[in-house]
Amino acid sequence: MATPDLTVHGAGIFGLSIAWAALLRGARVRVAEVARVGAGSSGGIVGALAPHVPENWNSKKAFQLECLLGAETWWADVQAAGGVDPMYARTGRLQPIMDAPGLALAHARVETAKTLWQGRAAWEVIKATGAAWEPHSPSGWLIHDTLTARLHPRAACAALEAAIKAKGGEVVIGPVDQTTGPQVWATGYAGLLAASDGRTRSVGGGVKGQAVALRFEAANLPQIFTDGLHIIGHGDGTVAIGSTSERDWEDATTTDAQLDALIASARAALPCVANAPVVERWAGIRPRSRSRAPMLGAWPDKPGHFIANGGFKIGFGMAPGVAGCMVDLVLDGRDTIPDDFRIAASL
Repeated sequence: MATPDLTVHGAGIFGLSIAWAALLRGARVRVAEVARVGAGSSGGIVGALAPHVPENWNSKKAFQLECLLGAETWWADVQAAGGVDPMYARTGRLQPIMDAPGLALAHARVETAKTLWQGRAAWEVIKATGAAWEPHSPSGWLIHDTLTARLHPRAACAALEAAIKAKGGEVVIGPVDQTTGPQVWATGYAGLLAASDGRTRSVGGGVKGQAVALRFEAANLPQIFTDGLHIIGHGDGTVAIGSTSERDWEDATTTDAQLDALIASARAALPCVANAPVVERWAGIRPRSRSRAPMLGAWPDKPGHFIANGGFKIGFGMAPGVAGCMVDLVLDGRDTIPDDFRIAASL
């Protein structure tokens, strides 16, 4: 490749998405990754694209809504370009309603969703039926939303890598010479530590998560969120269950008794997977900015360098919008970043 117009450091979901969006704008793009595509938390197994509740509306929720509503087209275009299936599907989600106050609140959200979700998705209260793929609900009622989607994180990263290469971009594994032109740093947990270097307080850090994949066919069934657990049927015949949130750890990549407890909770909550064999146990560090929101914009005191980081729990769902904002800024000089996502919010 000739000298790139843009170098993106980090081949996780933010970095790959930004590279893809820049290629669509006609830029020459290089992705530089020190280890492998999806080496950090983007190489996990959960992949829940779940919305915030439809109330107390703000710019962050509105941004996420547009990302989720546009995700089907985004991922279809990625798959068409590179020929790799990201395993995206908008399957919806079921949640139990615990008691009468919870039922009243759920009904109120039915009405707010009609307005806030623009009639393009629904938040519904439905009667529990006792079906095998259904969480137990003490009230006898369930929340069913039609906005929640899923994809497999590794498949999504592989799909983006293939699309980038098909479009003429580069994905380089290993050291690269520093190039001219803008540099976007989407390097996850390590990147947050680097951005914190020399500052009086940290701009962010990491939260360890553990998850498990079981062999069970539920690809066309809605996600379940119950007792803090995400239970997601993927297109490869597995069900992902996640995840823990650990602020203290000794080994970032090792699973332990906390995951055993999560598996036991999931099997108790959904007896149909009680005998499903474990396919994989996963652990990794998810980047979390100090503000808890994505951290986007020009890197202070480093002209020509930009940060796209902190996609804690919502990175895959926000990625299309994050990519658009960063390309607007880096290539066109237009600042379309939501206020809540600006770097200043984490400084």
